[in-house]
Amino acid sequence: MPQTLVVGVHLVLIENGQVLLGQRTNTTFASHHWHAPAGHLESEESVLAGMAREADEELGITIQEEDLDLVHTLHHLDADDGAGRLQLFFTARAYSGTITNREPDKCAALRFWPLDGLPEPIVGYTPDALTQIAAGRPLSVVGWPA
Repeated sequence: MPQTLVVGVHLVLIENGQVLLGQRTNTTFASHHWHAPAGHLESEESVLAGMAREADEELGITIQEEDLDLVHTLHHLDADDGAGRLQLFFTARAYSGTITNREPDKCAALRFWPLDGLPEPIVGYTPDALTQIAAGRPLSVVGWPA
C-alpha cells in the first residue's frame, strides 16, 4: 500500500551566522519549543507557493518563488502518531518586507540564534536539519527503524 505523507515547508533564514527561530505557543505540536518558521502544504499548491505563503502569513515578508532554494529534505517518522512526514527546508536568496511576528497567537517570540547556540526546548528534528544543511547534505532520515 502506498504511503501517504504530510509535507511540511520550513524557512531557514540565516543572517550573520544566526538562524531565525520562533517559539511555538498554543499549538498541539511542540508548544513552547523553538522551530524554524514552517507550515503544512495545502491542497492545490506547489511546495514553492506553500513556502512563500507561509513566509507571508507568519513573518510578513514576501518571497518570490524563484528566490527559494530547497536546501534539505528530511524524511521524518513522527513518534507521536506514526505518520511519515516529508519536511522540506528552503532558504531565500531575497525577500522584501520586515520580519514581523504575524501570528502572536501561535508564536510567542521570534529571534535569531547562533547556529552553535540553539535554544532549548527545540523541536527534535530542527538541530539535525540545521546541522545537515550546514554540512551541505541534501537528505536525512529521522525516526525510522534502522
